Amino acid sequence: MTTTEQATTTANGVGASAARPDGTVKVRGEFAYASDLWHEDMSWGVTLRSPHPYARITGIDLTEALRVPGVHAVLTHEDVPGVNRYGLEHADQPVLADEVVRYQGEPVALVAADHPETARRAMKRIKVTYEELTPVTDSEAAVAGAGPELHPGGNVVRHVPIRRGLLEVPADVVVSGVYEVGMQDQAFLGPESGLAVPDTEGGVDLYVATQWLHVDQQQIVAALGLPVEKVRLTLGGVGGAFGGREDLSMQVHACLLALHTGKPVKMVYNREESFYGHVHRHPARMYYEHGATRDGRLVYVRARIFLDGGAYASSTGAVVANAATLGIGPYTVDNASVDCWGTYTNNPPCGAMRGFGAVQAAFGYESQMDKLAQACGIDPVEIRVRNAMREGSVMPTGQVVDSAAPVVELLERVRDKPLPAERGSDLRNLPGGVSNTTHGEGVVRGVGYAVGIKNICFSEGFDDYSTARVRLQVVGGEPAATVHTAACEVGQGLVTVLQQIVRTELGVEQVTVLPMDTSIGNGGSTSASRQTYVTGGAVRSACAAVRARLLEHASLEPRTRLSGGKLLSVGGEVVADLLSVLADEQFDETREWRHRPTTALDPESGQGDAHVQYGFAAHRAVVDVDVELGLVKVVQLDCAQDVGKAMNPQAVLGQIQGGSAQGLGLAVMEEIQVVDGKVRNPSFTDYLIPTVLDMPPMSIDVLERPDPHAPYGLRGVGEPPTISSTPAIVAAIRAATGLALPRVPVRPEHLTGT
Repeated sequence: MTTTEQATTTANGVGASAARPDGTVKVRGEFAYASDLWHEDMSWGVTLRSPHPYARITGIDLTEALRVPGVHAVLTHEDVPGVNRYGLEHADQPVLADEVVRYQGEPVALVAADHPETARRAMKRIKVTYEELTPVTDSEAAVAGAGPELHPGGNVVRHVPIRRGLLEVPADVVVSGVYEVGMQDQAFLGPESGLAVPDTEGGVDLYVATQWLHVDQQQIVAALGLPVEKVRLTLGGVGGAFGGREDLSMQVHACLLALHTGKPVKMVYNREESFYGHVHRHPARMYYEHGATRDGRLVYVRARIFLDGGAYASSTGAVVANAATLGIGPYTVDNASVDCWGTYTNNPPCGAMRGFGAVQAAFGYESQMDKLAQACGIDPVEIRVRNAMREGSVMPTGQVVDSAAPVVELLERVRDKPLPAERGSDLRNLPGGVSNTTHGEGVVRGVGYAVGIKNICFSEGFDDYSTARVRLQVVGGEPAATVHTAACEVGQGLVTVLQQIVRTELGVEQVTVLPMDTSIGNGGSTSASRQTYVTGGAVRSACAAVRARLLEHASLEPRTRLSGGKLLSVGGEVVADLLSVLADEQFDETREWRHRPTTALDPESGQGDAHVQYGFAAHRAVVDVDVELGLVKVVQLDCAQDVGKAMNPQAVLGQIQGGSAQGLGLAVMEEIQVVDGKVRNPSFTDYLIPTVLDMPPMSIDVLERPDPHAPYGLRGVGEPPTISSTPAIVAAIRAATGLALPRVPVRPEHLTGT
């Protein structure tokens, strides 16, 4: 891999590839994940789930389950002491199903026992009788009003219209298409897990793998009917998230069992239950029409996007807004009409997943740009360059892009990278060659391009902030700092970046990040590529407050800098030693930090400054396709991305690689198969994810075009590479085969016609 234009700063500060403090223990297998938690005399909790996608509960008999020796509790909705509803945006989901179940896998009852096998045996003895109902399974039909209402008010969670310019305008060239995106799973490797420990005063402590501690706390408090101070959450070790831990899985369930039994209760999902226990990426059906001049310049874009939100709302409303506002891509067009609907169905609930609405839309608009290039007889990169957004461009929402938008440069960089060598005689380089299924007959190569856009941070006027506490003192004879936030480290490297910020701002090497918990103010969700931006901003602000107090204490000029344990004048001369200035003092400051405000979208026209910041990435994919076997091998996947500021260059590369891997998975292998509301493949045997053998070499260019509105000029990194990688790979497969391929993932039968 190569990187370009990476900044260099002092060792282990902002801009350096500082080592992760959790790296060594994770590589050695010594890191304690939430599933490793243990407590003396703890019970094990399990969940009974509905086998039906839509049914009325007519009876629940717990008698036989309660007779199993070792069982401590069997609970239903009648045992929820508070409100039996929760939800991220709408409290529409029961903690335990009461009158009806709305999806296969919905929790109906809980069991706690002295051994997990005992709990599972008891669970199987719970007798639930159902009256099966006809499920609603098609999102477009749900918008049209077909089928029963699953929730009061109908089956549309949200409709976002975007209107800019003229609705009817002529064009020389018109292309249209219908595109579909399958349901993708976050497929994090660490299953949902947590340990709830009751106290002696009716409260509970929960140690849990999650993405948003304070929202979990709010939901638990409401369900338990307890004051907030009696429910305390601490982040357990998290084995990946990607959005799937943003909504409740077992947090309330573990606490309910712990308070009912008076014992610590541990819950750990197996892989099959994990597929039922968290939200997934919204499947999409998209209708696009692009009109352009003969030389390929966009005149208008029209789109209708249907997102299947499944049985409950989760974050569907926000996903709909993203798909709508980003629905034409990083392109400038005067006339745009986009409608996006998110619906209730009896399919599995869908919510946050990396890319969050932008992934689905990108497959549609990038497929269209390739189709338009072909219709106009123009190179696929050139047609994108001619229409590319730049700084100062206006979004279809009317928002001005007021920081760098190097879309052209990103495209040109991936276009100009060397192409891989032609395949040799080694069978291992062929799709299916390892199995000796081919010697190259029917194998063709294709090259494809795509570029994507993603909003960073929360949008539409949401009060998006984070809280951080920083303390500076002498520890063990050396200046040292501690950082405390509730922002969740889920594997992305947040702890490392926060250490780097403190080292840069306070000039100390020894920085400890305390466990994340709810004893400090809200850190928001680890999603929307926001934590380095918002929690990084909060830590930087707290450091500035600590520095100001320190300099006031030392009677030094406010512009004095801290570096390497020294205090330096504006001219760089050492004016004091930090150790001697600190002495026995400690300086402790807490700050809330907010990015610049956003506004709600106009409900009729979709106009408004809805987003904080935009991130951009481009990919070029090279693939070999065996058109006889229907097999695809991604030979090379190159990327260029603007990150504003590479806070930790090595971590940035990891994010781009990881995001590209998930995009590859969506392109050619990952899909939860749902038929009539039932999941057919809830396991890693049948739900395939890319391994190291599937990932091709990547050449990565990291651009740093600072955003003047962001801390250090940074730009969120984690999501953009997931957005453009999928359509680039599919474009390469189309180039190789000449097939339309309007759906992802591309499966063998799509390539062979069988």
